[in-house]
Amino acid sequence: MDIRIGKYSRVLPGKAWLNGEVYLENPLCDGLTFLTEMYNRLGIDYRKFFKMDRLSKLGFLAAELLMDGFDPEQPNEDTGIVLFNRSSSLDTDGQFQQTILRDGEHYFPSPALFVYTLPNIVTGELAIRHKIHGETAFYVLPHFRGELPAEIIRATLSSAGLRYLLAGWTEAYRDDTEAFMMLCEAGGDANDGSLPLTPENVERICPDWKQEK
Repeated sequence: MDIRIGKYSRVLPGKAWLNGEVYLENPLCDGLTFLTEMYNRLGIDYRKFFKMDRLSKLGFLAAELLMDGFDPEQPNEDTGIVLFNRSSSLDTDGQFQQTILRDGEHYFPSPALFVYTLPNIVTGELAIRHKIHGETAFYVLPHFRGELPAEIIRATLSSAGLRYLLAGWTEAYRDDTEAFMMLCEAGGDANDGSLPLTPENVERICPDWKQEK
């Protein structure tokens, strides 16, 4: 099966790219402020964004750049989501733990934080936002290389009978805040500027994505 990378995006604190071109840059913003600025730049009205944890906001914005052209009101039966990271939901897990420890015997765990103490919540947020009805999965890897994700992407598109797959890396833990996402298409057009899905192309379009940290 010929699978191609049609679009790809990347979001770091203070800078975002679409297809390798800078989409938004503001080095004076801290991480969360920049995410809000990017949300405003996109010109969307999705108030649930402001309730999301940092991991979900990263995935949401990286995907939003790629889903332009898809009708948000139409179900996407032929689209799925596969995401990866190394720290699971530890960022929110720590915040949730503090709501338990903060008041001793009279603690009150935060329901708003508890919702985000699973990493695959980000895939659910994307599925809801874009009405994606295909297979979704979230994998936690100790480090990232192009070979395994490319294999998982290929297997998911093939076995689930999907046409499109949002796939990428979303990491939010301590100072490590980054997202990289691709929109892959099964049977894409080789003449439209898209790239074949190979480990080499994944690492070429986002060379820092494969580094251990």
